[in-house]
Amino acid sequence: MRLIIVGCEYAGTTTLVDNIGSWVERSMGGNMGKHDHWKIPQVSHSEHTREENLAFLALSPNLQESFQRYHMEYHMSRSFYSDPHHVMVGFHIDEAVYAPKYYGYGSHDDYGDRARSARRIEGEILEVARDTVLVLLKASPETIRERMAAEPREFGLVKEEDIEFVLQRFEEEYTRSFVRQKIEIDNTDLTPEETLAQFVERIQPHLTDGDRSRIQTRNLPA
Repeated sequence: MRLIIVGCEYAGTTTLVDNIGSWVERSMGGNMGKHDHWKIPQVSHSEHTREENLAFLALSPNLQESFQRYHMEYHMSRSFYSDPHHVMVGFHIDEAVYAPKYYGYGSHDDYGDRARSARRIEGEILEVARDTVLVLLKASPETIRERMAAEPREFGLVKEEDIEFVLQRFEEEYTRSFVRQKIEIDNTDLTPEETLAQFVERIQPHLTDGDRSRIQTRNLPA
């Protein structure tokens, strides 16, 4: 299963991908690799120290842009797509939405224009993994604000006054995406378990033959 899961900060993408991983383990067996480390300064699998986060934030926009560009290219390498699952949270669409707004690079006509490079990246992905499914997870602005107030983050990215804009930009990038297999889930009034249930229902038409074989094998009588 190849997924790109995107959505505004506090929409619940990390919770959803963790729950999908548990579902994959139960239904297919094995572990689902995930890459949920795209929002500056948290750009690594390992947990950064506060000092490391501050050091990354102190880099110039040019250096941050270079790091993220190579970061994305690395995660499109063929070795990742040889695994049964390749799941990324945010990835190039996070960059298209957040970089021009918060990072100081990636605007239209800039070197490294992130909206333009998003389509190039998708073209490359579709050459090696046409079964990729793009998942947009969203919630109402009021719900995002409530979650932000309940769980403030020191290195949170989205500002309260920007929520409507950011939600709109994710919707735009989802709509413009070259990835044709898409799932959209609004979890405004859903629990994490209900959100996962919607995902499981909607992913069924997009499961690969390999996914279906793993599910069938998992459910064979002992």
